Amino acid sequence: MHGRGGEDGTLQGMLELLGLPYTGSGVMASALSMDKLRSKLLWQGAGLPVAPWVALTRAEFEKGLSEEQKARISALGLPLIVKPSREGSSVGMTKVVEENALQGALSLAFQHDDEILIEKWLCGPEFTVAIVGEEILPSIRIQPAGTFYDYEAKYLSDETQYFCPAGLEASQEAALQSLVLQAWKALGCTGWGRIDVMLDSDGQFYLLEANTSPGMTSHSLVPMAARQAGMSFSQLVVRILELAD
Repeated sequence: MHGRGGEDGTLQGMLELLGLPYTGSGVMASALSMDKLRSKLLWQGAGLPVAPWVALTRAEFEKGLSEEQKARISALGLPLIVKPSREGSSVGMTKVVEENALQGALSLAFQHDDEILIEKWLCGPEFTVAIVGEEILPSIRIQPAGTFYDYEAKYLSDETQYFCPAGLEASQEAALQSLVLQAWKALGCTGWGRIDVMLDSDGQFYLLEANTSPGMTSHSLVPMAARQAGMSFSQLVVRILELAD
């Protein structure tokens, strides 16, 4: 199950109350991973790289932004990415390339959550790295047909390309895997999942978000990485079940 109710700690809490084992992370790690703002705060506190951002609540938006908030947003520069804090699949997300488009992007994001993030746009390619138990699987480089990896690129477009191996140098792959493992452990995640990362024009990896219940069809990204690591789909499923609490 994906999204709200399925991977935000709600289902996990119910299963724990019923005494039923389940795959993936526990209640707290699932809730933190679904909450992009609190994930970023935790990662930042742990000294891990995240893109500069400004968080806004619905109440602040409806009241009208203060001059300080406007200045902080302006300092991020353009383009910007606006997203709900607790939503998945890039729902409610907008790339803002002109200042006069910001208001509409904020309104759209607030249709999906009471808390949103305005982030500095990162220019480089996006990567996702899967984790199964203590094993970090080979990274996947994502090349969307459009300007960024939005809902259409993820689920509707036939032009989005996925590269595994990702084409990184060995030292970059090692650095990426090390960063992902630190981010995973900082959130308290267990079992299996994915961490999404951007490589900016400065050559630095930046953490985007954690996914504690990724897709598991035969053509999904975790099985793709598992195949590159020599693990069949059936072997992957069995391994995930073995890790269940």
